[in-house]
Amino acid sequence: MKKFHFNKPLVFISSFWILLGFTLWSQLKRDFPLLDTSGTTILTVFCSALISHTLSNGLLPIALRKGKMQIFVAQAIIATVILTATISGLFYGTYWLIIHGTQYDNSAQLEQHQDYLVVFLRTIPSALLIIGSTCGFQFYQEHYKMAQKHTLLQQAHLEAQLRILQDQINPHLMFNVLNHLHILMKKDVDLASTLLIKFSDILRYQLYECNRETLPLEKEVSYLKNLVSVEKIRWGEELQVDCIWNITNGKRDIVPLLLVPFVENAFKHVSRLPSERGFVRLSLNQEHEQLTFIIENSNSPKPARKNENSGIGLENVQKRLLILYPGHHDLEITRTDAHFKVVLVIQLDRKVNYVGY
Repeated sequence: MKKFHFNKPLVFISSFWILLGFTLWSQLKRDFPLLDTSGTTILTVFCSALISHTLSNGLLPIALRKGKMQIFVAQAIIATVILTATISGLFYGTYWLIIHGTQYDNSAQLEQHQDYLVVFLRTIPSALLIIGSTCGFQFYQEHYKMAQKHTLLQQAHLEAQLRILQDQINPHLMFNVLNHLHILMKKDVDLASTLLIKFSDILRYQLYECNRETLPLEKEVSYLKNLVSVEKIRWGEELQVDCIWNITNGKRDIVPLLLVPFVENAFKHVSRLPSERGFVRLSLNQEHEQLTFIIENSNSPKPARKNENSGIGLENVQKRLLILYPGHHDLEITRTDAHFKVVLVIQLDRKVNYVGY
C-alpha cells in the first residue's frame, strides 16, 4: 500500500481558487440576487487560472533558470492586461447579454457598465491580485527548490571531501608515525608495539568503519582516544596532554570524523618553542542529548603557512556543521598569540540532514 503524501502546494493553490470563486459568486449574487451567477463565476475562475498559471507555472520557471527576469516582467504585464480584459469582458458581456433590459437591471448597473474602459480600469486591481498571488507562490516554490539543490550540491561536495579523508590517511601523520616507529624499534620495542596497534586501529576506523551516515558515539570516542594516544607517544615529554572523557550514552549516533579536524589542528599547530612546554587540553562531555567538545592548545606567535591544512580543514568543518546540524550546534573558535581554543556544542537528538554515499 502506497503511503499518502499531503501535497501542500496543491492544497494551497486549490484553496486560493475556491476562495476566489466563492468571493466572486458572493459579489455577483449580491448585485443580482435572482440570477444564477454560477456560470459566470466558473468561467471567470477558469480563465483566470488558465492565464495566471501559464505565466507562473510555465514562463516563470523558465525565466528563473535562464536568468531572464526582465523578459518575464514584460510577460507579466501582458498577462495582467489579458487577464484584466478577460475578466472585465466577462462582466461587461454578462450585463449586456443577460441582464440589460430584464427585471434584474437597474440604473446603478447601467451606469457601472455603460463604458467598457471604466469596467476595465476597475478590474485591474483584481487581475494584479490574482497574478501576484499565483506568481508569488510559484516564485517561493522555485526559490525553495533552488535552495535545496544548492544545499545538496554543497553537502555532496563536503561529503566527497570527507570520503577523501577516509580513503587517504593524512600523509604527514603517517610519515611521522612510521618514522617514530623506526626509532622506537631500536629503543623501546614494547612502546613501538603499542604505537603500531593504536595506529592500526586508526587506519581500520578511517578506511572501513566510516562508510555510514552516522556511527555510535563510543566508536568515535575510541578513535579520538587512539589518535590522541599516538600523538602523546610521538611528542613524549615535549608536550603536556590532558584529556577528560565523560560519555554517558555511547550508543548515541554522531556523524563520523566530525571532531577529528579539531584534534589534528591542535597537535599540528601546538607551540614548538624550546623555552617552554606546549600543551593540548581536550574535554568531551555528554549531558543527556547535548555533547560539548572543548580543545585548547598552546599557540606559537609564528603564523602558519598558507598551504598548511588539517584534515578537511576547519572551514569545511564549519560548513558541514551548518548542513548536518542546522540550528542544533554552537561553534566558538578563539585564537590569540598564546593559545587556540575550540568550543563545540552539538544536540545529538537532531536528525542528521545527510546525503549518503
